[in-house]
Amino acid sequence: MSKNIKILLAEDDTNLGNLLCDYLKAKGYHTVLAANGEEAFNLFAKGTYNLCLLDVMMPIKDGITVAKEIRKINAKIPIIFLTAKSMKEDTLEGFQAGADDYITKPFSMEELLARITAVLRRSVGDNEAQEKTSFAIGKYDFDSQKRSLSVGGETQKLTSKENDLLRLLCLNEGKVLERTYALKAIWEDDNYFNARSMDVYIAKLRKHLKEDKSIEIMNVHGRGFRFMIHK
Repeated sequence: MSKNIKILLAEDDTNLGNLLCDYLKAKGYHTVLAANGEEAFNLFAKGTYNLCLLDVMMPIKDGITVAKEIRKINAKIPIIFLTAKSMKEDTLEGFQAGADDYITKPFSMEELLARITAVLRRSVGDNEAQEKTSFAIGKYDFDSQKRSLSVGGETQKLTSKENDLLRLLCLNEGKVLERTYALKAIWEDDNYFNARSMDVYIAKLRKHLKEDKSIEIMNVHGRGFRFMIHK
């Protein structure tokens, strides 16, 4: 995954910035470090990157401002925010600015690497799977274009939310579908009420798929869901 991946890292804390930069380079990522938001945007405008890691609180330009400016140039590049804030308002503002994910300080290097890997995998996977609409799920046949789920000669129509959520789960089979990503992709907002709504739809999908005991939608504590088809 890390081969030929170029990361723009913006972090005004010199010690942390150098630590993160050295760690990512050791993991095979070509990483460029910016000390403030203005420098980060100038580097982005002149270069080609596969992912941006932006500290939210930075001098001259904050990370959210930089993300908005980056989004005007490139609507698809993955952006992850590094933030010392855990306030819901800041998180929502980050997603509204175009973030794909965020990680709250202090965090472990392993967690950061997992987030980077997941976001990059989705970025690549989204492009490769853009047109895929038909899925074999154990005994079931799922057609996301027709919003139909069939088993044993019987077909049921799914609601748009059920359909979109099941398609995301299928595209991420065996991997963790991050809760924040799913909420942003389907509900466009990860607020409390949408999160509870998604839990209801997960329960509905489990009920729809109950005819095949080999299918499991697992809760992954603090992260999201894993869609498994046990062979």
